[in-house]
Amino acid sequence: MKKYIARNPVFLILVMLCCSLLYNLWPHNRAVLQSVFFKEVVRTKYIYTRPPSWSSGLPVIFAITPTYSRPVQKAELTRLANTFLHVPNLHWIVVEDSKNTSTLVSHLLQSTGLNYTHLHVETPLKFKVTGGKKPNPPRGTLQRNLALQWLRQTFSVNDSHPGVVYFADDDNTYSLQLFEEMRFTTKVSVWPVAFVGGLPYESPKVNSSGKVYGWRVIIDPQRPFAIDMAGFAVNLKLILTKPQARFKLTGVKGGYQESSLLTDLVSLSDLEPKASNCTKVLVWHTRTQTPILRKNITGLADFIGEI
Repeated sequence: MKKYIARNPVFLILVMLCCSLLYNLWPHNRAVLQSVFFKEVVRTKYIYTRPPSWSSGLPVIFAITPTYSRPVQKAELTRLANTFLHVPNLHWIVVEDSKNTSTLVSHLLQSTGLNYTHLHVETPLKFKVTGGKKPNPPRGTLQRNLALQWLRQTFSVNDSHPGVVYFADDDNTYSLQLFEEMRFTTKVSVWPVAFVGGLPYESPKVNSSGKVYGWRVIIDPQRPFAIDMAGFAVNLKLILTKPQARFKLTGVKGGYQESSLLTDLVSLSDLEPKASNCTKVLVWHTRTQTPILRKNITGLADFIGEI
């Protein structure tokens, strides 16, 4: 019978015509036909609120994002905000590299409905990028340190709510699972990061006992903590009890910014591997392509102020 049907397209056409007639002429048959041929899904409520309800028993994630003015700044921050809107108990600390907070970033933060703190500190000109070279120190150093300072001024060691600090740059893509993995960090948790260091991913090396013993990287693997900024989170109390811990502004080689902070906080044996013992990627260093824009086009630049 199956061979007969496959070799006789006329028969198939007749079957389809009969189904069509049944569907249109006998309404009570529609439900039966629908259940056979397709499934309709109707959402009766939103999957999440905006932002998620605050839970007093859940540790807070303090996401620190340094940012600077550029054509894709608003796009990057918007994408990041849309991710954070799905994360319960998240406080976003945005630090601009500027003399003042900008209207663009202020408006964006206000529109999200997220819990946030908006700070600013300008990187001295001598440390900024010139001639296409990398900044020295790396971009975001002063901004991340200011966020750490704000945390220490806002919370005391004894009175602070349980929390975790994460350096969430605005040019990354984050899985929602990542935030639940880091939420209950005891000291410092770590995981792989994709598209960094010239590799598909970089990752801590984890032994059979679940302990980190090294780094799966090709660029300077002898670094104390050869890890990307997006690859670790720190318990808030550890930040508060170690006031000297910060990113070093000078005297630090490229790629050592993470180590300059972490060496003041923990040793290698203290690290807590997440993401299934560092076998899964939950964050990607994607970056937004810089657009090629025409300048001085009359009637366009002045029509929409914030892009």
